[in-house]
Amino acid sequence: MDKIKKWLRNNWGTAIMFLFFLLLLVSPNFKTWVMRQIISTGIMNAKVEKKEVISSSKTPAENFMVMDNSGNTINTSDLKGKVVFMNFWASWCPPCRAEFPSIQKFYERYKDNPGVIFLTVNLDEDPGLGEAYLKKEQFTVPFLVPAGNIPSAYFSGSLPTTVVLDKNGGIRLQHAGMADYSKASFYKEIDALLDE
Repeated sequence: MDKIKKWLRNNWGTAIMFLFFLLLLVSPNFKTWVMRQIISTGIMNAKVEKKEVISSSKTPAENFMVMDNSGNTINTSDLKGKVVFMNFWASWCPPCRAEFPSIQKFYERYKDNPGVIFLTVNLDEDPGLGEAYLKKEQFTVPFLVPAGNIPSAYFSGSLPTTVVLDKNGGIRLQHAGMADYSKASFYKEIDALLDE
């Protein structure tokens, strides 16, 4: 026991790093917390592109349908004239969990604005797991699932992926990976899209 105490006294930094990495490996909640700290720095934030730099290759596939719990469908081709925030996520995905509080704050700020539509699309194999996650965390964003194939223009397989469509249906942001969507700078970009 004395040898262990002596080793810990001499190598406390190594012991702390070992414990940190062990927690990262075995605790999804700890991993989510660490990722949340990283995105809060703003290093990984996505930016909405200016209209003049949008290339024709960023024109979205027009028909992507999602479905809510009641079986109602929403088609992106019917959302012209609206700014659409689309987020693909899964309950098992630590980066998705890390960014979700910022998405909830963003949703709370714009949910009553008729010009902004939120399509938070769950990709769990069992949608019940996604619903349970939202309920447990008390998130109130819309729970939607794909009602057909997801166009590759929107989603290429990385979770989380966020897409913002302008009022004409053009892709103005496509970001694979976590980000903080509760920053004032992002709100300014959304407000600018609303004013176009």
